[in-house]
Amino acid sequence: MPSLYVAATPIGNLEDITLRALRALEESGLIAAEDTRTTARLLRHYGIETPLVSFNEHNQKSRTPEILARLAAEDVTLVTDAGMPGISDPGLYLVEAARVQGVDIVPVPGASAVTAAVAASGIPSKSFLFLGFLPRRKAERRRALESVSREVHTLVLFEAPHRLKASLEDILECLGDRETSVCREMTKFHEEIFRGTVSQAMAHFTEPRGEMTLVIAPPTDVENEIDEGEIKKRLSVLKSEGLRAREAVAQVAAGLGASKNEVYRIWLELGG
Repeated sequence: MPSLYVAATPIGNLEDITLRALRALEESGLIAAEDTRTTARLLRHYGIETPLVSFNEHNQKSRTPEILARLAAEDVTLVTDAGMPGISDPGLYLVEAARVQGVDIVPVPGASAVTAAVAASGIPSKSFLFLGFLPRRKAERRRALESVSREVHTLVLFEAPHRLKASLEDILECLGDRETSVCREMTKFHEEIFRGTVSQAMAHFTEPRGEMTLVIAPPTDVENEIDEGEIKKRLSVLKSEGLRAREAVAQVAAGLGASKNEVYRIWLELGG
């Protein structure tokens, strides 16, 4: 019975592809690609002439029946622009539709921006939480960050260069000035692995270019052990000095490495 091969493609350097993925691309009857232009360059590099069809967020619903029909007679390989299909891209839609139809799903693992960034960051990787792309709107982005502000896992996320500055600002506000690694253009000619604090990253990336993967360290042991008594004590002092909620909360959160959301909650308990 024909299978749907879910194959990883290079995240930058064209040599970062497995022999098995090349075989799947060459032997399948059809390749479903997020962007046929990107995949065509890969195929030309390796002399592969398998037919291509686009499969992306704009045509996934209309294209799926066509691909399922092809799967009734021949293997199809699904690829994304870079990395593993289904990870923050529309490939998931086809995989689920094929699964419902009883098609065998065959993963062909390989390059991954997530694991490459975590490995190169030097930040603890015993456990990590992948967030994909943060929401584009500021309020939604801040809510998303606040929801993971007390997670004890390393955080990994993707970001576009034109949104990096705004996202770093919100990360600083919601999570504190944590250790972070910004991995830019991984495996490409202009690859850069930055390591520092969030504020240092903001100062460094003044005109960011290329694809970004961020790795953000979890709260330190000191941050996790901060007690509410110390927060209340500091807020009470600042309140007696006449500071308003915004200034007091920001000052205490920065000083203790605590979440602004948590500090503001305590401020309200003090009758703020």
